[in-house]
Amino acid sequence: MMKQSSEIPLSSPDITESEVRAVTEVLRGGRLSIGPKQEEFEQRLAAVCGRRHGVAVSSGTAGLHAVLLASGVGPGDEVITTPFSFIASANCILMAGATPVFVDICPKSLNLDPKRIEAAITPKTKAIIAVEVFGNPAWMSDLEAVARKHELLFIEDCCEALGGKHHGRPVGSFGRAGVFGFYPNKQITTGEGGMIVTDDDRLAEMCRSLRNQGRGSAQFDSGAGGQVSNAGTWLSHQRLGYNYRLSEIAAALGVAQLDRLDAMLERRREVAGWYMHCLMDLPEVVLPNVPAGCEEHMSWFVFVIRLGPGFDSESRDRVIAGLRRHEIGASNYFPCIHLQPFYREAFGYAEGAFPIAESVSGRTVALPFFNSLDRQSVELVCQTLRHMLDRESLTRD
Repeated sequence: MMKQSSEIPLSSPDITESEVRAVTEVLRGGRLSIGPKQEEFEQRLAAVCGRRHGVAVSSGTAGLHAVLLASGVGPGDEVITTPFSFIASANCILMAGATPVFVDICPKSLNLDPKRIEAAITPKTKAIIAVEVFGNPAWMSDLEAVARKHELLFIEDCCEALGGKHHGRPVGSFGRAGVFGFYPNKQITTGEGGMIVTDDDRLAEMCRSLRNQGRGSAQFDSGAGGQVSNAGTWLSHQRLGYNYRLSEIAAALGVAQLDRLDAMLERRREVAGWYMHCLMDLPEVVLPNVPAGCEEHMSWFVFVIRLGPGFDSESRDRVIAGLRRHEIGASNYFPCIHLQPFYREAFGYAEGAFPIAESVSGRTVALPFFNSLDRQSVELVCQTLRHMLDRESLTRD
């Protein structure tokens, strides 16, 4: 049961004594970087996705950046992606020196609309980054097929979707590579961290080099406290690289979280089910759309509703403010990337460029969602939401 409090936060990590023990063991062992826990975490996460390689990195953003660089994406290239996501999905393209090209979304799944992709492909198009928004894997097979048809690199941004499946295929198994993120509000957390998964030997090796300051395949002495057995190799840098490593402490936390992955995913499905039941009769609310065949394999990252078409961003913001006044965590999720100040200034985007994404973005409300949330708290959130919607209707009338 959730610890009783006057406040219901938007999210909260699920940390038990198992995670505390795992981290403490690493601290006592003295091996804090580039060690066996990293390798174990990589192997186990790759196995969840049915991939041959896992490459642990410092964040999902770092993973996306490394995959683009390792794939040769750079200046002069265009990469198609969604305007409705966390900003890292587009920032990584700019970090590689390429240009993001936004395509509008499907109004049900909130993922990239496969029917709109081909119109955006030009001779400069090098890749597609497809995001599983809020953990929804809809259209991944179709998007992958479009990329294959046009011989484009397909990268699965599955930072929000660990443990899900689409048409029987695990999330992370689509395209040349998938990238996960492990921020504290994700299905599992390493505090900060991410993972690249792929079947491509060369890509995996290149990403390992890029995360480690451009070093080659250095050999380490497991009995030397993390010291390199060949100092010359350690100080040899074959390419421009980055410090994108994941610590042994974070990897140990990730391994302990993976031990409970199935139970945590099931618990998140249960919490999502309570919300669906409590809100299904509310006409002002559009509930999340779960793809057919994914009901038992949906990986819930957050629980985001949409207010109906009678609401705009200002009325939505008043509803969120009302929830917060009642000590209920709520937020807008996500603001459109192309309307963020930096993108407006750099690319000249204006409202109306991607109407579906903008309409959805202006009416989203993220409600409290985490493993220890109990049914009583969910019912309180829903009851308070009803009051806020009633108040907003009276205000409009």
